[in-house]
Amino acid sequence: MIWTAIQRYSMTLITFIADLVLARLLTPYDFGCIGMLAIFMTAAGTLIDGGFGSALIQCKNPTQEDYSTIFFWNLGMSAILYFIIYVCAPVIAHFYDIPLLSSVLRVQGLILFLYAFNLVQRSQLTRKLNFKLLSIVTIITSLISLAITILMAYRGMGVWALVARHLIAAALTSIIFWFYVKWRPVLVFSWQSFKSLFNFGFYMFLAHLVTNISTQIQGLLIGKIYDASTMGYYSKASGTEHFASKSISQVMTQVTFPLYASVQDNLPALQNMVKRLTMTLSYLTFPLLFILLLVAKPLFILLYTEKWLPSVPYFQVLCLAGLGACLQAVNFQTISAIGKSKVTFVWTFVKRFVGIGFIVGGLTLWGMKGLLCGVVLNNWFAYFVNMGLVSKYIGYKWWIQILNLFPVIIAAILSAVLSYFTASLLDLGLYLDGIAKVLVYIALYMGWSIVFKPEAFVYTQRTIRPMMEKIHKCKKS
Repeated sequence: MIWTAIQRYSMTLITFIADLVLARLLTPYDFGCIGMLAIFMTAAGTLIDGGFGSALIQCKNPTQEDYSTIFFWNLGMSAILYFIIYVCAPVIAHFYDIPLLSSVLRVQGLILFLYAFNLVQRSQLTRKLNFKLLSIVTIITSLISLAITILMAYRGMGVWALVARHLIAAALTSIIFWFYVKWRPVLVFSWQSFKSLFNFGFYMFLAHLVTNISTQIQGLLIGKIYDASTMGYYSKASGTEHFASKSISQVMTQVTFPLYASVQDNLPALQNMVKRLTMTLSYLTFPLLFILLLVAKPLFILLYTEKWLPSVPYFQVLCLAGLGACLQAVNFQTISAIGKSKVTFVWTFVKRFVGIGFIVGGLTLWGMKGLLCGVVLNNWFAYFVNMGLVSKYIGYKWWIQILNLFPVIIAAILSAVLSYFTASLLDLGLYLDGIAKVLVYIALYMGWSIVFKPEAFVYTQRTIRPMMEKIHKCKKS
């Protein structure tokens, strides 16, 4: 957890710096072009993984034959998918009526080979809980790619700077993994191994594919109906919101899947894990998202300049969606870890089909406002479905989950309402108003925690305290 936290928050800082610099050097149009293509790259990346990365982690005793089979399968899939992307790139560019996207997609598609090249090594490191190496590699490659990206943006290369950033990071990651991880493929492809992993991985693949496409569907709709600049404003709002809703949850969920898998036959242990992680995550993330919602306008002006002000209302609504999104994976991964991949897929399909209905229906009726409301409904509906699956298969009942979360939700909302009206009465300037809201919110939320000592607060203390003590010991040594 410590190394995953170091990785996640280092990446948050790196991405934060990148956004500060690139938002000034590039335009919403540049970010919008990349956002329009996200759905195609996400779908292709998911097809390469095919759920086999998760299958290798979940498998109790994978063999050299298993690893080699998946390695060559991934390389073959990357070649096929890149050919499809190369041929279809002009059609996609015509769909958006932006000719530049054809060349951008063809170059960006090269990253598929890099994904395929290091998936097995990444799965091995995750399976062994070697998050130290994963963290160091991710941080180093991100810093190098960011430096090159900023230089390219400064020289006026526009959208190509954003394309290069991801390609360089993926290439460096593959090189480092092959240097440090001693595993090498052998010339073998076993259909028996493939079928064995396919039984679990196929449904995981379908679940991830449906999830990723539904997550990116709004980018496809915005890019087609509106323009690249509007897509850029939405992308900036969505990316900033993800810092808060996922920066903490991804630290936990990166570690939880292999941990869940290691105790998959012990339901009481799983119940306890889900409860503690959910309550800790909600206690940390909910106040963070409400604070960001309150100070959205001064935050965007300070970070990105006034040219990004149209992103503010998008960001505020997406913060409400993030409240549900941050809790989804904790429950979702539990079902996958106990081997219920078919159940995972079926209910993922139901969740995302309904979610796309919310988004498309909202866009059709009320435009961008309706689309944003659809995103909120989509995330919360998905969380409630995941909650029901955990209730059925793990035994952590849905109504108990709601009761456990209820104190945190009420405290977070009341603190937001009181801090908003308190700051409004003071009639301060833009930035002082934001500072006042943050201070009042923190005082109210922490006061509630210290006085009433809710269970979520106790769990959070028990989670963080050993981590801080270990870090302190490392510094002394």
